[in-house]
Amino acid sequence: MLIRQFIALFKARTMEFVRDRGTFFWNLLFPVFLVLGMAFAFSGGDEKLYKVGVVGTPDASVAMLGLEQVQSIAYADAGEARQKLERHQVDFVIDFDASSFMINEESNKGRFLRTLFIAQQGATARAGGTGSRVFTELAVSGRATRYVDWLVPGVIGMNMMFSSLFGVGYVLVRYRKNGVLKRLKATPVHALNFVGAQAASRLVIVLLTSVFVYSGTNMFLHFMMRGHYLDLLILTTLGILCMISLGLVFASRMRSEELAGGILNLITFPMLALSGVFFSLEGSPAILKTVSRAFPLTHFTEAARKIMIDGAGLAQIMPNLAVLAGLTVVFLVLSSILFKWE
Repeated sequence: MLIRQFIALFKARTMEFVRDRGTFFWNLLFPVFLVLGMAFAFSGGDEKLYKVGVVGTPDASVAMLGLEQVQSIAYADAGEARQKLERHQVDFVIDFDASSFMINEESNKGRFLRTLFIAQQGATARAGGTGSRVFTELAVSGRATRYVDWLVPGVIGMNMMFSSLFGVGYVLVRYRKNGVLKRLKATPVHALNFVGAQAASRLVIVLLTSVFVYSGTNMFLHFMMRGHYLDLLILTTLGILCMISLGLVFASRMRSEELAGGILNLITFPMLALSGVFFSLEGSPAILKTVSRAFPLTHFTEAARKIMIDGAGLAQIMPNLAVLAGLTVVFLVLSSILFKWE
């Protein structure tokens, strides 16, 4: 009996979404256009602030680090700085210990900083400045990471967040306001079965949408994928479950669509701004980095980039998976405690 209830509720919610043509195509096409547009607009990066990674102790021979437009970020070793450079989290790296510098050839900012750096070093040498030193250029090994390779995990995560939170939270609030939940309360349907069917339906929809977005844009942009697709699929499934569970918490008691929309926006926009979707938080204040660790979108985006760009496996992203799983359990427990039919 419970299984038949679950299947009927699952089918009803899924068909409701599919038959809403506007919402259906918006969820499919919006992230595709966003990825393609961002790839075109930011293929070289246009931020005004330049981030320069520094290894070792800087000296006065490099005047570029004193410019107002340049932000210096210290790293303990060259390997970490190289990884940040490959992932477009910094634009240029100077290794004072090895008297070398590195750039990402895919970055317009990096090429500009190389020209500026070489010009300033040449001017220092011609002026006969004492303490001037010769720096060797080192190429970034392997395929350089494009901005779109770094961007796409964040865009997929953003689409997951909006589809999960609003697709579950907003819909349940609408059901409660329209009296649908009140009518279901009079049936033999159990609350846990109803909520589980809603979550399962949204999980399938968002997962298929994410696969479509990735596959569709990958046909044109050929994203870097050094890890395994199965690992990415497992991560995506867990990330969607976590987002859905968060949506259930806010939908458990609200009956006003306006209030639900406002609170969901209050949750989504800080996540969008602080989870590293469109730009890196490298060099940001420590408090912002600490706050961002509380967001599920941060852990999904970080782990997805590790899989796609760094070739990490499940063992390497286990801390992120553990946080997502833990948050999912907490959100589900809260939603089950708070849920009311009316």
